[in-house]
Amino acid sequence: MATGKRIGYARVSTDEQHLDLQLAALEAYGCERVYSDHGISGGRFDRPGLRAALAAARTGSTLVVWRLDRLGRSLRDLAVLMGDLGQRGVRIVSLTEYIDTGSTSGRFTFHMLAAMAEFERGLISERTRAGMAAARARGSRIGRQPALDDAQCRFARQLLLRHSLTAVARMLEVDRRTLQRALSRAQSRERGEAPAPQA
Repeated sequence: MATGKRIGYARVSTDEQHLDLQLAALEAYGCERVYSDHGISGGRFDRPGLRAALAAARTGSTLVVWRLDRLGRSLRDLAVLMGDLGQRGVRIVSLTEYIDTGSTSGRFTFHMLAAMAEFERGLISERTRAGMAAARARGSRIGRQPALDDAQCRFARQLLLRHSLTAVARMLEVDRRTLQRALSRAQSRERGEAPAPQA
Protein backbone atom coordinates (compact mmCIF):
# COMPACT_ATOMS: atom_id res chain seq x y z
CA MET A 1 0.00 0.00 0.00
CA ALA A 2 1.09 3.58 -0.66
CA THR A 3 2.52 5.60 2.20
CA GLY A 4 1.66 9.01 0.65
CA LYS A 5 -1.61 10.86 0.76
CA ARG A 6 -4.58 8.98 -0.68
CA ILE A 7 -7.03 11.01 -2.73
CA GLY A 8 -10.33 9.48 -3.78
CA TYR A 9 -12.44 10.35 -6.79
CA ALA A 10 -16.03 9.20 -7.43
CA ARG A 11 -18.47 9.93 -10.24
CA VAL A 12 -21.98 9.02 -11.38
CA SER A 13 -23.41 10.03 -14.76
CA THR A 14 -26.99 10.85 -13.80
CA ASP A 15 -28.72 12.60 -10.92
CA GLU A 16 -30.71 9.41 -10.21
CA GLN A 17 -27.57 7.40 -9.45
CA HIS A 18 -25.92 7.37 -6.04
CA LEU A 19 -22.29 7.74 -4.98
CA ASP A 20 -22.72 5.76 -1.75
CA LEU A 21 -21.07 2.52 -2.92
CA GLN A 22 -18.05 4.32 -4.38
CA LEU A 23 -17.64 6.62 -1.39
CA ALA A 24 -17.78 3.70 1.06
CA ALA A 25 -15.11 1.78 -0.92
CA LEU A 26 -12.84 4.84 -1.10
CA GLU A 27 -13.19 5.57 2.60
CA ALA A 28 -12.52 1.90 3.44
CA TYR A 29 -9.29 2.11 1.43
CA GLY A 30 -8.20 5.00 3.64
CA CYS A 31 -8.64 8.01 1.35
CA GLU A 32 -8.00 11.19 3.32
CA ARG A 33 -9.95 13.35 0.91
CA VAL A 34 -12.61 12.33 -1.63
CA TYR A 35 -13.73 14.47 -4.56
CA SER A 36 -16.81 13.68 -6.61
CA ASP A 37 -18.93 14.64 -9.59
CA HIS A 38 -22.66 13.93 -9.60
CA GLY A 39 -24.69 13.77 -12.82
CA ILE A 40 -21.73 14.47 -15.15
CA SER A 41 -20.80 12.29 -18.12
CA GLY A 42 -17.46 10.48 -18.17
CA GLY A 43 -16.93 11.78 -21.69
CA ARG A 44 -16.08 15.20 -20.25
CA PHE A 45 -12.71 15.89 -18.65
CA ASP A 46 -13.59 19.40 -17.45
CA ARG A 47 -15.48 18.09 -14.41
CA PRO A 48 -15.02 20.25 -11.29
CA GLY A 49 -14.56 17.29 -8.95
CA LEU A 50 -11.97 15.67 -11.22
CA ARG A 51 -10.14 18.97 -11.63
CA ALA A 52 -9.96 19.35 -7.86
CA ALA A 53 -8.75 15.76 -7.40
CA LEU A 54 -6.02 16.18 -10.02
CA ALA A 55 -4.96 19.50 -8.49
CA ALA A 56 -4.69 17.87 -5.05
CA ALA A 57 -2.58 14.99 -6.39
CA ARG A 58 1.11 15.54 -5.65
CA THR A 59 4.25 13.50 -6.17
CA GLY A 60 4.07 10.47 -3.89
CA SER A 61 0.30 10.60 -3.47
CA THR A 62 -2.22 8.04 -4.72
CA LEU A 63 -5.34 8.74 -6.74
CA VAL A 64 -7.94 6.08 -5.94
CA VAL A 65 -11.06 5.29 -7.97
CA TRP A 66 -13.68 2.61 -7.68
CA ARG A 67 -13.27 1.76 -11.39
CA LEU A 68 -11.13 3.30 -14.14
CA ASP A 69 -14.20 4.36 -16.11
CA ARG A 70 -14.98 6.78 -13.26
CA LEU A 71 -12.01 8.80 -14.52
CA GLY A 72 -13.13 8.68 -18.15
CA ARG A 73 -14.82 6.53 -20.77
CA SER A 74 -12.49 7.31 -23.67
CA LEU A 75 -9.61 4.84 -23.77
CA ARG A 76 -7.40 7.42 -25.45
CA ASP A 77 -8.11 10.19 -22.92
CA LEU A 78 -7.78 7.76 -20.04
CA ALA A 79 -4.33 6.65 -21.25
CA VAL A 80 -3.23 10.29 -21.59
CA LEU A 81 -4.52 11.15 -18.10
CA MET A 82 -2.84 8.13 -16.50
CA GLY A 83 0.38 8.88 -18.35
CA ASP A 84 0.35 12.47 -17.10
CA LEU A 85 -0.23 11.35 -13.51
CA GLY A 86 2.54 8.79 -13.83
CA GLN A 87 4.99 11.47 -15.00
CA ARG A 88 4.00 13.58 -11.99
CA GLY A 89 4.80 10.66 -9.69
CA VAL A 90 1.18 10.03 -8.75
CA ARG A 91 0.15 6.44 -8.17
CA ILE A 92 -3.24 5.26 -9.49
CA VAL A 93 -5.35 2.58 -7.84
CA SER A 94 -8.58 1.13 -9.25
CA LEU A 95 -10.28 -0.87 -6.54
CA THR A 96 -12.62 -3.17 -8.46
CA GLU A 97 -10.13 -3.88 -11.26
CA TYR A 98 -7.21 -4.45 -8.86
CA ILE A 99 -5.00 -2.06 -10.81
CA ASP A 100 -2.20 -0.38 -8.90
CA THR A 101 0.40 1.48 -10.98
CA GLY A 102 2.77 1.23 -8.02
CA SER A 103 3.09 -2.50 -8.72
CA THR A 104 4.73 -4.30 -11.64
CA SER A 105 1.43 -5.80 -12.80
CA GLY A 106 -0.28 -2.41 -12.50
CA ARG A 107 2.37 -0.73 -14.64
CA PHE A 108 2.01 -3.53 -17.19
CA THR A 109 -1.76 -2.97 -17.26
CA PHE A 110 -1.22 0.74 -17.85
CA HIS A 111 1.18 0.06 -20.75
CA MET A 112 -1.36 -2.34 -22.24
CA LEU A 113 -4.03 0.36 -21.90
CA ALA A 114 -1.79 2.89 -23.66
CA ALA A 115 -1.06 0.38 -26.44
CA MET A 116 -4.78 -0.29 -26.90
CA ALA A 117 -5.44 3.46 -27.08
CA GLU A 118 -2.79 3.78 -29.79
CA PHE A 119 -4.35 0.84 -31.64
CA GLU A 120 -7.78 2.48 -31.35
CA ARG A 121 -6.37 5.74 -32.78
CA GLY A 122 -4.91 3.78 -35.71
CA LEU A 123 -8.25 2.08 -36.42
CA ILE A 124 -10.12 5.39 -36.34
CA SER A 125 -7.58 6.98 -38.69
CA GLU A 126 -7.77 3.99 -41.04
CA ARG A 127 -11.59 4.04 -41.07
CA THR A 128 -11.55 7.81 -41.72
CA ARG A 129 -9.22 7.42 -44.70
CA ALA A 130 -11.32 4.55 -46.08
CA GLY A 131 -14.51 6.59 -45.68
CA MET A 132 -12.99 9.58 -47.45
CA ALA A 133 -11.78 7.38 -50.32
CA ALA A 134 -15.26 5.84 -50.67
CA ALA A 135 -16.84 9.32 -50.63
CA ARG A 136 -14.46 10.51 -53.35
CA ALA A 137 -15.30 7.44 -55.44
CA ARG A 138 -18.99 8.37 -55.15
CA GLY A 139 -18.17 11.91 -56.26
CA SER A 140 -18.85 13.47 -52.86
CA ARG A 141 -16.97 16.59 -51.87
CA ILE A 142 -14.49 16.08 -49.03
CA GLY A 143 -13.74 18.82 -46.55
CA ARG A 144 -15.49 21.93 -45.33
CA GLN A 145 -18.49 23.27 -47.16
CA PRO A 146 -17.72 26.42 -49.18
CA ALA A 147 -18.49 29.70 -47.41
CA LEU A 148 -20.38 30.92 -50.50
CA ASP A 149 -22.16 28.80 -53.10
CA ASP A 150 -22.36 29.61 -56.81
CA ALA A 151 -25.60 31.58 -56.48
CA GLN A 152 -24.10 33.72 -53.72
CA CYS A 153 -21.00 34.30 -55.82
CA ARG A 154 -23.15 35.51 -58.75
CA PHE A 155 -25.00 37.83 -56.36
CA ALA A 156 -21.66 39.07 -54.99
CA ARG A 157 -20.47 39.93 -58.49
CA GLN A 158 -23.59 42.00 -59.07
CA LEU A 159 -23.01 43.85 -55.80
CA LEU A 160 -19.39 44.51 -56.78
CA LEU A 161 -20.62 46.60 -59.71
CA ARG A 162 -21.72 49.23 -57.17
CA HIS A 163 -19.82 48.45 -53.97
CA SER A 164 -16.26 47.75 -52.86
CA LEU A 165 -14.98 44.24 -52.11
CA THR A 166 -14.81 45.08 -48.40
CA ALA A 167 -18.40 46.34 -48.36
CA VAL A 168 -19.72 43.26 -50.20
CA ALA A 169 -17.84 40.94 -47.86
CA ARG A 170 -19.45 42.72 -44.93
CA MET A 171 -22.90 42.38 -46.50
CA LEU A 172 -22.39 38.64 -46.99
CA GLU A 173 -20.86 38.28 -43.51
CA VAL A 174 -17.60 36.72 -44.71
CA ASP A 175 -13.99 37.77 -44.58
CA ARG A 176 -12.69 39.83 -47.53
CA ARG A 177 -10.15 37.11 -48.45
CA THR A 178 -12.83 34.41 -48.18
CA LEU A 179 -14.94 36.33 -50.71
CA GLN A 180 -11.96 36.71 -53.05
CA ARG A 181 -11.21 32.98 -52.94
CA ALA A 182 -14.88 32.04 -53.42
CA LEU A 183 -15.18 34.31 -56.47
CA SER A 184 -11.94 32.95 -57.92
CA ARG A 185 -13.07 29.33 -57.49
CA ALA A 186 -16.50 30.08 -58.96
CA GLN A 187 -14.86 31.72 -61.96
CA SER A 188 -12.58 28.70 -62.44
CA ARG A 189 -15.56 26.34 -62.34
CA GLU A 190 -17.41 28.44 -64.93
CA ARG A 191 -14.37 28.24 -67.21
CA GLY A 192 -14.13 24.49 -66.68
CA GLU A 193 -10.76 24.79 -64.94
CA ALA A 194 -9.67 22.83 -61.91
CA PRO A 195 -10.13 25.07 -58.85
CA ALA A 196 -7.05 26.09 -56.91
CA PRO A 197 -6.56 24.06 -53.72
CA GLN A 198 -7.78 25.67 -50.52
CA ALA A 199 -5.14 26.99 -48.16
